[in-house]
Amino acid sequence: MLVRRLQFLKTLSTCSIEASNIHTQHYDVIVVGGGHAGSEAVAAASRIGAKTLLITQKIQTIGALSCNPSLGGVGKGHLVREIDALDGVMGRAGDWAGIHFSILNRSKGPAVWGLRAQLDRQRYKDFMQSELLSTPLVTILEGSVQDLLLTEADPGKPGKHKVYGICLANGGGEIHSSSVVLTTGTFLSGALFMGQNTTPGGRMGDPPSCAGLSHNLKNVLGLKIGRLRTGTPPRIVKDSIDFSLTSVCLPDSSPTPFSFINKHTHCTPKEQLPCFLTYTTPGVEKVVKESSHLNSHIQQDIKGPRYCPSIESKVLRFPGRQHQVWLEPEGLTSSLMYPQGLSMTMPLEMQLRLIREIPGLQHAKIQTPGYGVQYDFVCPTQLFPWLQLKNTQGLFLAGQINGTTGYEEAAAQGLWAGVNAGRTSLSMSPLSLSRTQSYIGVLIDDLVCHGVTEPYRMFTSRAEFRTSLRPDNADLRLTIRGFEEIGCVSEQRYNKALLVQASLKQALSTLQSIHLSAARWRDKLGGVTISKTKSSILNGAEVLQYKDVTFQMLASSFQELFGPHLEISERLKVEALYHPHCEKQRREMEKMQTEESLSLPNDIDYLALPISLSQEVREILDRVRPSTLGAAARLPGITPAAIVHLFNYVHRNKHRNHM
Repeated sequence: MLVRRLQFLKTLSTCSIEASNIHTQHYDVIVVGGGHAGSEAVAAASRIGAKTLLITQKIQTIGALSCNPSLGGVGKGHLVREIDALDGVMGRAGDWAGIHFSILNRSKGPAVWGLRAQLDRQRYKDFMQSELLSTPLVTILEGSVQDLLLTEADPGKPGKHKVYGICLANGGGEIHSSSVVLTTGTFLSGALFMGQNTTPGGRMGDPPSCAGLSHNLKNVLGLKIGRLRTGTPPRIVKDSIDFSLTSVCLPDSSPTPFSFINKHTHCTPKEQLPCFLTYTTPGVEKVVKESSHLNSHIQQDIKGPRYCPSIESKVLRFPGRQHQVWLEPEGLTSSLMYPQGLSMTMPLEMQLRLIREIPGLQHAKIQTPGYGVQYDFVCPTQLFPWLQLKNTQGLFLAGQINGTTGYEEAAAQGLWAGVNAGRTSLSMSPLSLSRTQSYIGVLIDDLVCHGVTEPYRMFTSRAEFRTSLRPDNADLRLTIRGFEEIGCVSEQRYNKALLVQASLKQALSTLQSIHLSAARWRDKLGGVTISKTKSSILNGAEVLQYKDVTFQMLASSFQELFGPHLEISERLKVEALYHPHCEKQRREMEKMQTEESLSLPNDIDYLALPISLSQEVREILDRVRPSTLGAAARLPGITPAAIVHLFNYVHRNKHRNHM
């Protein structure tokens, strides 16, 4: 590990030297911000073949886990799997840095299981930095962006402006590019709050970003800008906690990797660390109420994350309730614990009082205090589904600047923005992901169609086709397309996905070819419970749908047929389980794909359109300007009748244009 760290520092030094001639070069893509969105954007653009520059305030903070050192969860784990299927970095970094792996939601079907890992902060950061610093076509520059370089839009393409680079702060000069991706996170006009104190910044310990960029977006480009808030809890000294007063939560005995190319995680099962559970008490509520007048952050109307609220918000909204507090390790050798559920912005002395009202934390010491952050975001309905601004050619946005919360949501957007920034810079057409294809598609569609009124978080319930969009089949859904159409997947990963696809197809075909009566199946499988009322003939795939039947059991009875497929036994079980549901969904998915394939003209005048539409519908369509009929159909307030009229109008116009 020491040798690897020294090699990394040497690479870092080399990178800084090479950046000295940066102003003389023209880049295909410039990415602003080195967080989770920016890291994936840089990596994706370079995989497309674009010469890419990452500008970040500190190279040492690339890949930093600003809040909880964890990855995945319900819905979020699906995003990590999809990022990995498109050859992104996050899944492999999670497998390297994970120290506590578990699958959430196991009481439900595998389609909604949430793979999650607690991470070692330093390991994750080391992996991400090492990966980006060794990526071909990537240059990294420490600096801050003051302005965007803009010119008139290319005629014949949508937009009022065109970006051609950035201007660095403090007289750093101009750098030119064909595309720019903004991934500013919480740093866009960010402000830090603790008690009644406010300081500019997006993360404690880091310098604030330049105010010029926010001014540029709002006053030059005329974008609608909103304001959101978030927060983080204090970090607690591990040795000051009495874990005997908490409940122990052990990791899974066999860790499940995030990445499809990894069979094992870097951390062995025995090396994994436990987490601990405790609860708030009435004393916590008392401290929150006594300190509310000293807490300017919670007195404001700016919306924070609904699904990760501060302890102040929880107590004030649900008085008298007990709330969970998870104590999670920050690393294999870290001396700190992260108290999930205790995000707070009260003064430091009150934070310590509150912490010590919780069982196990009566003598706790705070290493770094909790604080709140407020920041600007761009209303995402101003984006195309490929994450380019509608009014500015070549300018892409990803991450919290689009109103989302969470590392995984940011990384997913960063990857897709990077893909399309790379493609457009190389004169290739941008691409969209449908809701029928991925959770990334669901995420982006929700943002660009509905916008946000609070920080957006991914859940499996947001996807209409979740039995088809499972974490186990993300490679089959995305890797093959990622190589053949998108161009962001390596040939090695593509070939592996093809082998898995062929093996699954062959095994399922063989399963469906074996037909036995229920009684014969019971005899073959050693008395496994198969309904005695079943008098019909069952094939192997139907039998595998039974809870107590495993593929290994079938392989022991039909060794020659199924022995070669034991490596994918778990995937076969899931495929068989969901096969009937996926077939039922296929028709609905095809209908949505048909609607998505019908583009709406960019210059359509909805307010004067000569069809029967209410004034409310016209105003909604004019404000959001959906790019497809499918996107229009999902807008709140758009009626089915309006969609029929739009469909007929577009078809008539297409027919006239072809005459």
